[in-house]
Amino acid sequence: MVLPVNRDGFLLPSAPNFRDLGGHRTESGRTVRPGLLFRSDALHSISAEDLSTFNGLGIRQLLDLRTSHERENLPDIVPEGAEYAVVSVQDPEKAGANFSRTLTDPEAAQAMFGNGGATRFMDEVYRDLVNDTEALDGYRDLVERAAKGPTSLVFHCSAGKDRTGWGAALLLTLLGVERRAVIGDYMESNTRQANTEKWMRLLSDHSGLEWEDVVPMTRVRAEYLNIAFEQVDAAYGSFDAYVTEGLRVSGTTLEALRERMLV
Repeated sequence: MVLPVNRDGFLLPSAPNFRDLGGHRTESGRTVRPGLLFRSDALHSISAEDLSTFNGLGIRQLLDLRTSHERENLPDIVPEGAEYAVVSVQDPEKAGANFSRTLTDPEAAQAMFGNGGATRFMDEVYRDLVNDTEALDGYRDLVERAAKGPTSLVFHCSAGKDRTGWGAALLLTLLGVERRAVIGDYMESNTRQANTEKWMRLLSDHSGLEWEDVVPMTRVRAEYLNIAFEQVDAAYGSFDAYVTEGLRVSGTTLEALRERMLV
C-alpha cells in the first residue's frame, strides 16, 4: 500500500519537482523539520520570476547528482550564499548515465529500449543505485552532508525522480519515515515531470522509437523503488546493514542527522 502525500504545491514552477522533504511523520511520532531538506529536478532552468523565491529559501548547500556531461551542458543556477558540490552517484560509463546519447542513435535506441527494453533498463538503473561503488560513495556523501550541514540543502539530478528519488528514500528511511510514506513521496514525482516530458519527447522524436517505448523512463513506478529496496536486502540482508556496511555511514553521523532533521 502506498500512503498518499499532500505536499506544498509548486515552490518553483520553473523547476516543478523542487519540493521540501519536511513535514513527514516518523514511525516514532516525530516530524521531519521543514525548510532543511529539499529535493529537485535540474536547477539550470530557474526563471527570473522564481529567482527571488529560490534565493530566499536559505539554501546553504546545492548537491548536484548529475554526470559531468549533464553538468557541463546545463550548469546549475546556484542560490545566493550556497556552496555548490558535485556528488556523483552513477558510474559515468554505465548505460544509465548515458541513455540520452543512446536515444540519438535510432539503431542503438531500438536495441536498448524497444520491445519493453526501457522497463528492463530502469530496473537495472535502480539496482545500480544500490550496488555500484560510485553510488555507495555518493549516497554516503549525501547523508554526511545532510548530517553535518550547513543546512538548508537541496540535492537534485535531471528529472529529480530516480537518482534523487533513491536519495530521498534513503534519507527519509534513515529518519524513520514509514515505507508507505517514502513510496508516496517518491510517486509524487509523476505529477511534476512537465520539463522532463518536453525534453524526452524531443529525444524520442530523434530515436525512431514510439513514445510508448520511452514512457517507462519518464515516470516513476513503485516497483522501481521496490527493486532498489529488494536489492538492498539481497546484497546486505537488511537496510541497516546496507547503511553500515555498504554506505559505511557511522552511528555518530546517523545521530547527528536525526538530531538536526527531526522535531
